[in-house]
Amino acid sequence: MSRATRTDTGTTEAHRADSHDLIRVHGARVNNLKDVSIEIPKRRLTVFTGVSGSGKSSLVFDTVAAESQRLINETYSAFVQGFMPTLARPEVDVLEGLTTAIIVDQQRMGADPRSTVGTATDTNALLRILFSRLGTPHIGPPSAYAFNVPSVRASGAITVERGAKKAVKATFNRTGGMCPRCEGRGAVSDIDLTQLYDDSKSLAEGAITVPGYKGGGWNSRLYVESGFFDPDKPIRGYTKKELHDFLHREPTRMKIAGINMTYEGLIPRIQKSMLSKDKEAMQAHIREFVERAVTFTTCPECDGTRLSEGARESKIKGISIADACAMQISDLADWVRALREPSVAPLLTALGGTLDSFGEIGLGYLALDRPAGTLSGGEAQRVKMIRHLGSSLTDVTYVFDEPTAGLHPHDIQRMNELLLRLRDKGNTVLVVEHKPQTIAIADHVVDLGPGAGTGGGTVCFEGTVEGLRAGDTVTGRHLDDRAALKETVRTPTGALEIRGATAHNLRDVDVDIPVGVLCVITGVAGSGKSSLVHGSIPAGAGVVSVDQTPIRGSRRSNPATYTGLLDPIRTAFAKANGVKPALFSANSEGACPTCNGAGVVYTDLAMMAGVASTCEDCEGKRFEASVLDHHLGGRDISEVLAMSVAEAEEFFGDGEARTPAAHRILGRLSDVGLGYLSLGQPLTTLSGGERQRLKLATHMADKGGVLVLDEPTTGLHLADVEQLLGLLDRLVDSGKSVIVVEHHPAVMAHADWIVDLGPGAGHDGGRVVFEGTPADLVAARSTLTGEHLAAYVGG
Repeated sequence: MSRATRTDTGTTEAHRADSHDLIRVHGARVNNLKDVSIEIPKRRLTVFTGVSGSGKSSLVFDTVAAESQRLINETYSAFVQGFMPTLARPEVDVLEGLTTAIIVDQQRMGADPRSTVGTATDTNALLRILFSRLGTPHIGPPSAYAFNVPSVRASGAITVERGAKKAVKATFNRTGGMCPRCEGRGAVSDIDLTQLYDDSKSLAEGAITVPGYKGGGWNSRLYVESGFFDPDKPIRGYTKKELHDFLHREPTRMKIAGINMTYEGLIPRIQKSMLSKDKEAMQAHIREFVERAVTFTTCPECDGTRLSEGARESKIKGISIADACAMQISDLADWVRALREPSVAPLLTALGGTLDSFGEIGLGYLALDRPAGTLSGGEAQRVKMIRHLGSSLTDVTYVFDEPTAGLHPHDIQRMNELLLRLRDKGNTVLVVEHKPQTIAIADHVVDLGPGAGTGGGTVCFEGTVEGLRAGDTVTGRHLDDRAALKETVRTPTGALEIRGATAHNLRDVDVDIPVGVLCVITGVAGSGKSSLVHGSIPAGAGVVSVDQTPIRGSRRSNPATYTGLLDPIRTAFAKANGVKPALFSANSEGACPTCNGAGVVYTDLAMMAGVASTCEDCEGKRFEASVLDHHLGGRDISEVLAMSVAEAEEFFGDGEARTPAAHRILGRLSDVGLGYLSLGQPLTTLSGGERQRLKLATHMADKGGVLVLDEPTTGLHLADVEQLLGLLDRLVDSGKSVIVVEHHPAVMAHADWIVDLGPGAGHDGGRVVFEGTPADLVAARSTLTGEHLAAYVGG
């Protein structure tokens, strides 16, 4: 046997293939990482921790996971790669031992109105097959039960080329399950005509009040010069036919102002251009118009189920597919288990397994028809996990971004078991996390820091949890922190009365939420906290809701533009240099002409995905060279935008650059723990917790009112939670009422009043199980929250 093919089974030496048991990172310099070199053990659970902005995501997501995905993408053909995002190689010297990376992050799921929990997890696909086999009366294939598939009937001639050409008459039918009235959306829109036009004016006088249709542009000329009506006649004087042509006419090809164009009634034109888009993606003035002019009501034909009449009437044991999707998933799992049909046994097993996964992951309280866009970041991440729980893949790297976000201490234990289960199947599990309960189960811990932004980016500790606890790092010192219950609590100055709340799973809840104090709403995931706070607090109570939804804005938006900080900075630069403020805007006169102020140039590579490369003229600074000759306090505008909030606060605090208006805004950003953010960092790169704290900083200047915060500790390091509690206290002491939806025991212990919802999730929740002070909750230990809080404070 040749040496190359010989296998010696008698030797006890380890096989060379087994020596690749580490992921080696050498010289990582992505974002704020400072030449980081670490070794991550494979087939183990590694937790990455450190203060917010220390470089955890840069190392895990932007280096290890990004390079793994880039290498996998390169194995596909150029044609397939054309449909994938082009990933640049991370700035790192050596990356060895990588395996396929599966990223399970907290990015919200698509806000497409037809995307539901069932479609996002492929559970609906299995249900549709089940109903197409067993549903009576039988109405067709699985597509007949799909609310995303319209019914189509067509007939005509098709030409088949076999030697001589001959035409064959053919008819084509496809049975879909889409409700024809609402087109599978479950809601129909009614348009308030008074918001579209002023009927006392003529078209020539500017009767159309829709954004983009005013002031003689092409949109308004289309109607004025169409020839269907007299442009000088007031709309209220139109005949029935003229009004129909103006509002509802079908698309018609015609010459308008000497140009071939398609004329269409105003309403279908608006529906296509505005109403078919996601509201969140619209420009502010268009979104404001849509909210004013359009009301969405439940579709009267399908009653919100999105399905056609045939799909709703086909049933299995009295249950239609609409009923099945509306059930709580834990109940649906019981119903599926009760079906005994040998002909579809494998299908029932697969469907039952998927539904049980929802229960295991703590999402049994959801329903399959829940719109995907309404899930919180934590719920979205757990829904994405469902695909991987039953996966047969092993030796994969799973990357999680705070999987405990939005979880009650009671649910964190369950999440920990799932992470360990993935590891025990032979996978490498990398977790970015702050919660001590999850750090405690790690096989290996990497602590980054010591500070945030430019003060971070180095590895402070690598090793076991015990080693971390004994080590002198910020995380190690705070790992066993416990907030004590307050000796005295504030007295409320009044109450927000909620009576008979029935939103989602709430069971006719009556509760008084005290104002003038720090009130915490808590309970297990799915118990009804968000329904109570966002769906039931009386309107007009001066309530400002500060949540984690993405901030509307493009990649040009940054903390400086969002908070209004850039205005006083531009004014200060203009005053110091005797020029116009517009010069110091990368979106206006001062923009680099090559990249139009974006800092990067986008190159379209036709069949392959486009590439973004740093602009060579401005070197990513976004401004024209002449603008950078103007200085304030020895710095140009691009250097100021590259500063962190903490540096800028010092810079604008005194000396030549002293700008009180800018200093005040920077002080608020520091107060919410964002001192490490750079002023020019694109908003699209911020985490959910950072977005919420940025919104909070902008609302802190508002006078009076009630602030509602949705899990403000998300993404916060243990050391930063203390700072957040100080901020909440200052807000209450300044006269604001603060209502916090939160699971973090430190925030609960610090509250003046707690409202605990439960006892379970979904239809097992929706009741107030406790209201009172934290001390009373600990003393009573009557709820799950009470038990966990008592254990936390050592009560």
